[in-house]
Amino acid sequence: MLRLSDATYLVRDQDEAITFFVDALGFALREDETNASGRRRVVVGPADGGTGLVLALTDAADAVGNQAGGSVAFFLKTDDFATQHARMVAAGVRFREEPRHEVYGTVAVFEDLYGMPWDLIQPPAQG
Repeated sequence: MLRLSDATYLVRDQDEAITFFVDALGFALREDETNASGRRRVVVGPADGGTGLVLALTDAADAVGNQAGGSVAFFLKTDDFATQHARMVAAGVRFREEPRHEVYGTVAVFEDLYGMPWDLIQPPAQG
């Protein structure tokens, strides 16, 4: 069996990104270590497991916030859309639209700290 454990996520500032992912999205800080050469490795991700994001510094200003060329690159799945949406709004997360109901679930597009679009989605209940 194969699993995607981590994916690189380009950032301008690791501490700023930690604050967004932990405080605004509710992720856990899984790793924050600096090796002997001074390279810092930071990984955040959902508290209950799954794929983590390696917050990697870059000087390529045009890449930060544009990692998917303007498309939604990340889909944040939840069991309780209303609670998660309200928590994120209270934390200052900017939603581009009001929640909408689609065949595949309740969804709304929000922006990360660099303006890149993400989906917050709750799949429909299985009946």
